[in-house]
Amino acid sequence: MAQVAGASPTPVREERTDTLTEPNTDRPWDVIVWDDPVNLMSYVVFVFRRVFSYSEDVARKLMLEVHTQGKALVASEPREQAELYVQQLHGYGLHATMQRSS
Repeated sequence: MAQVAGASPTPVREERTDTLTEPNTDRPWDVIVWDDPVNLMSYVVFVFRRVFSYSEDVARKLMLEVHTQGKALVASEPREQAELYVQQLHGYGLHATMQRSS
């Protein structure tokens, strides 16, 4: 292909591979406990105290939130810690899930 004098070649867009977009790994994961018709309120308080080392007042407040609102955010942690908490809560028979914090 002949190049015309004085004309610049058509610019070629180069693809950059040095800037990869990584997901935000700093955002925590929320651990949510859901209400169920099986577990006693006193038992849920016990589990919150055992798993999270919450005080009686904090555990009771979260239990009442689960009871009255159907769910409560009980912790926001890095993914591995949130997974561990969910597994522990399941071990105590509570219905717990985790989701990416907003």
